[in-house]
Amino acid sequence: MEITTELLRRKLADTELNQDPLHVVMPIGSEQWPRELREALPRTLKPAGVLVPVLQRSGGPSLLLTQRSAALTHHAGQISFPGGRMEESDADIEATALRETHEEVGIEPHLVSVFGWLDAMPTITGYAVTAVVGAVSADAELRIDRSEVEEAFEVPLEFLLDRRNARAGVREYMGRKLPVIEFHYGGHRIWGATAQMILQLRNKLLKE
Repeated sequence: MEITTELLRRKLADTELNQDPLHVVMPIGSEQWPRELREALPRTLKPAGVLVPVLQRSGGPSLLLTQRSAALTHHAGQISFPGGRMEESDADIEATALRETHEEVGIEPHLVSVFGWLDAMPTITGYAVTAVVGAVSADAELRIDRSEVEEAFEVPLEFLLDRRNARAGVREYMGRKLPVIEFHYGGHRIWGATAQMILQLRNKLLKE
């Protein structure tokens, strides 16, 4: 199957943006999270949105990811899609994702063609994160805010869709070893909620 931006559009055509940004679908493996964490999450979640930026390249689409600044309070140094916490001025969680992407990497909202959404998922740090999928115009120029982002890099979508490139790992949290799925590309370790979003996107694209 040839991976194209048009294929992404077709596969995600039946997705909808949930008007409740706190309505989450628990990620794979969450049943092994500490019970106290699973019970507390519904009472503490804060809405957040990220953009899954699709860039059309000669070899096929790629996704733009960022490495967060080591100076940040949450998820410092980790790999993520551009995005952040919802603000009162945001019309909806899609607006949050586009605003934060503009602030972090300089991509202007009007240069993003949104064509799908993923189910919001909770993070162990207390956020309900909705991923917005959209194609970025070739006219877009990156302007990285170094206070938030260490670097931005691309990963071919074909690499992320190949099941052989998803590795099983372990993370220790609250005294327990939790299973995680991670991808390794270009010296970067992609795991946590970002990896779960990639898996969710992969499932939608490969579903017949």
